[in-house]
Amino acid sequence: MRFIIIDGLDGSGKSTQAKLIQRKYLAQGESVILREHPSSDNSYGLKAKKALLGRGKVNKMRASVYYALDVIRSVKKYHGKADNVIMVRYLMGLAYLPLPMAKFLYMFFTMVLPTSEHMFFLDLKPEEALLRMLKRDEEEMFENLDDLIKVRRKALKLAQGWHIINSKGNIEDVQTNFNNILNELDQKNR
Repeated sequence: MRFIIIDGLDGSGKSTQAKLIQRKYLAQGESVILREHPSSDNSYGLKAKKALLGRGKVNKMRASVYYALDVIRSVKKYHGKADNVIMVRYLMGLAYLPLPMAKFLYMFFTMVLPTSEHMFFLDLKPEEALLRMLKRDEEEMFENLDDLIKVRRKALKLAQGWHIINSKGNIEDVQTNFNNILNELDQKNR
């Protein structure tokens, strides 16, 4: 089973690339489960999304707790149930917390949750991410330049050993980078 993790700032193209990867493996006749967090099919994901649309420290904490529970639920329910399991927004939600806490929880979660060599962080300058997010209908609490700068800095510290893909280019260029790495990993694991 390929366990593919795609993380990055909001607006970096995570969902778009996950759907393209899903199509790639479906076209090869493989089964694929795609999970995006926060998800809309359970109470944890719905509560996380509601908290993200709110403001203040209480909503930040609620968003973090419900997000983590949503991810844990997805892992328990779907890990190992298909040839490919793709998780969008998995561990880097921790980058929204203060760095010392984020580092500690990252170490903890990487010991209790599955990881893989298929971990991708879509990197995008915060200014570009913000421009992309302005096209959306709703605004989450962290979708401002100051928070995006802080979150990106922390996420890049946490993502040591991940495949970092610059997602500033067009969708096809980013997809090509993904496919090159996925094909290289597939060759290595044959």
